[in-house]
Amino acid sequence: MLEEKSAGAIIIYKSDNNVEYLILHYPAGHWDFPKGNIEKGESDFDAAIREITEETGLTDLKFINGFKKTIQYYYKKGDQLVKKSVTFYLAEANTKDIKLSFEHQGYIWLPIDEALAKVTYQNAKNVLKEAHRFLTQKIQ
Repeated sequence: MLEEKSAGAIIIYKSDNNVEYLILHYPAGHWDFPKGNIEKGESDFDAAIREITEETGLTDLKFINGFKKTIQYYYKKGDQLVKKSVTFYLAEANTKDIKLSFEHQGYIWLPIDEALAKVTYQNAKNVLKEAHRFLTQKIQ
């Protein structure tokens, strides 16, 4: 079985008392967060920063200490089964201006309820719920 490791982030934008989450539209049709494969010699945190920059153009992010969540799932690559691990961080953008890479066909900023409805996969919904809960507790 092949193994892949990726990293990315749940990205938020705050204005007044509102928090919106960035969700990317992938060519395969699903909606998910910016993420990508960790390159040889790269830490998961460095990979997350690189992938976010490549996929969204965002460079001036403020990472929120204390949130790091890894999920695992399996998928087929040809006739090979792949075990994939993805580590997510939580980061705040200071702009909603996104410059999408060729890897995506769209993006949207949404409040939590709409974001949960838009994200395609259950494991991504779970990470989003945890990130939102973490933010809510941090604000109080």
